[in-house]
Amino acid sequence: MAEIRFWLNDTLVEVEGVPPTLTLLNYLRDSALLTGTKEGCAEGDCGACTVAILDDGAAGGPSWRSVNSCLVLLPMVHGRRLVTVEGLKTHEGYHPVQEAMTQALGSQCGYCTPGFVMAMFEACYREDLDAPWKLDDQICGNLCRCTGYRPIRDATRSVAGLRPEDTFLSAQGEPCELETALEFEHGDAHYASPTTLDALWDHLEAHPNARFVCGATDLGLDVTKRHATYESLIYLGSIPELREIQETEVGWSIGATVALSDLESFTESRVPMMARMLRFFGSRQIKNRGTLGGNVCNASPIGDTPPVLLALDATIVAQSRAGERRIPADEFFVAYRKTALRPGEILARVEIRRPSPSAKQAAYKVSKRRELDISAVCSAVVVEVDDEGQITSARVAFGGMAATPSRAPSVEAALVGQPFERATFEAASRCVERDFTPIDDHRGSAWYRGTVARNLVAAFYEETREVDAPKLPDRPTHTCVVEVTP
Repeated sequence: MAEIRFWLNDTLVEVEGVPPTLTLLNYLRDSALLTGTKEGCAEGDCGACTVAILDDGAAGGPSWRSVNSCLVLLPMVHGRRLVTVEGLKTHEGYHPVQEAMTQALGSQCGYCTPGFVMAMFEACYREDLDAPWKLDDQICGNLCRCTGYRPIRDATRSVAGLRPEDTFLSAQGEPCELETALEFEHGDAHYASPTTLDALWDHLEAHPNARFVCGATDLGLDVTKRHATYESLIYLGSIPELREIQETEVGWSIGATVALSDLESFTESRVPMMARMLRFFGSRQIKNRGTLGGNVCNASPIGDTPPVLLALDATIVAQSRAGERRIPADEFFVAYRKTALRPGEILARVEIRRPSPSAKQAAYKVSKRRELDISAVCSAVVVEVDDEGQITSARVAFGGMAATPSRAPSVEAALVGQPFERATFEAASRCVERDFTPIDDHRGSAWYRGTVARNLVAAFYEETREVDAPKLPDRPTHTCVVEVTP
């Protein structure tokens, strides 16, 4: 029987005879007896279970990433390096993040403290914490039940980007020297982690009903909350070409398994509307695991990235053993939770064209709270304006307004050919009701969704009348919404 092998707190661990759906959290607490990692919500919201994994495929080279261990299946750490809070103290002494938490009096009741410390651990080795909001983003996925956020934030600020010359920093430059390919069976369940596309097609032909998984930020909830089991799981995170970001002559090609945190960094200066949507997508732990392909293939009507891809006229590239097939984003979402992918195909990458210099763009996410919430309505808008101030093209997309992420053709038609001015967008906003008949549910009434959608169309003008694209905000993106009379 094949073994799951990985480095845990600098000790090589070998595990066998476990189901593919065993979570890393349950292994750490029940088998490894590392109970510093806590269980709070078991759904990736509270951060009490945060650990750090050395991500070999991260943009810019291997780096430590904080993740929710409750949403990581144990086989996914095969061939990786993993650190829990117990592993931070070495022969060199306590880690700087532990010292900082102590000195700042950041620990309250103590239950959430290990998770915070591990989120801070990632911050300690990051080189891109160059804005105040990034510090907030680093720890927004950790909940302190005792409201001790100020000292915790102070402690985070003191260690952010410190990058001490220690064993953890040196580990980022050392190969793990463990094979990442894996295949095993446990009872009736099968698991495979191919490292090449050819091996993927072989596994898929042998197990045509297999479920693909990479970040497991969605599938993990089925495991922890619904106790789901699967006939076969194929992990896509070990195939290098699926995690590449390449610049092309016309734009960018983004691999399906690119982590959302990497995508956020990459698009900040290139596709600001995508980076803006990802700012409030989820916590750092979630964005370190969640992927662009997973969010798109989930096909949720309230998914955050699909409206952006629709507004950018992106192309979805499907791939199978037979070759590639290019699908316009407009044609990818065919029904509720259904896509245009065929049996035997995967979403290999997403191609985004470089926006025109005359394009104005923005994205919006409206939710009941700023961090860690699902959209009630989200929107993305791209318009091009000529030298005379006339709108020459418009792509307006919404999530939360229909069974699939969808464009708003009536709104677009009302904009094209009109002057770029307030009256044009106010008139176009009233066309929303021609395109959508939103539903009532616990996230918002039909009236609320319709009103918010109209406001977002009008808000786009207010934000972009003097700039092409709004900057990444420290505040929620929807605070700029203006009131439009229905």
